[in-house]
Amino acid sequence: MASKGNASLVLFLALNVLFVAFVSGCGTCTTPAPKPEPKPEATCPKDTLKLGVCADLLGLVNVEAGSPPTKPCCNLIKDLADLEAAVCLCTAIKANVLGNNLNVPVSLTLLLNDCGKKAPSGFKCA
Repeated sequence: MASKGNASLVLFLALNVLFVAFVSGCGTCTTPAPKPEPKPEATCPKDTLKLGVCADLLGLVNVEAGSPPTKPCCNLIKDLADLEAAVCLCTAIKANVLGNNLNVPVSLTLLLNDCGKKAPSGFKCA
């Protein structure tokens, strides 16, 4: 009788060892985390020279007090995402299309705000 009990115990232990081997047999077989795709650099889909109309918003040419932000500049960037609009205006400012002695961060913020856009956090006009 003791041999029958031992046989059951041996079979039970053998099955436990087999199941443990299946469960923990591949400790390093985890799927690697997917690598994040690099973000493409934002570019300006507009012609920089056309953004010269944005000088109106800075009060450099033909300023109309109290006029709504429906001027040609805002119409040019209205369909752009905030980042694209910031890149376009930054490019125009750096190309001196909007006038000479502009303070870039202030001018960029003023232009974006006047058109109902926001500069993305951490964006720098470089």
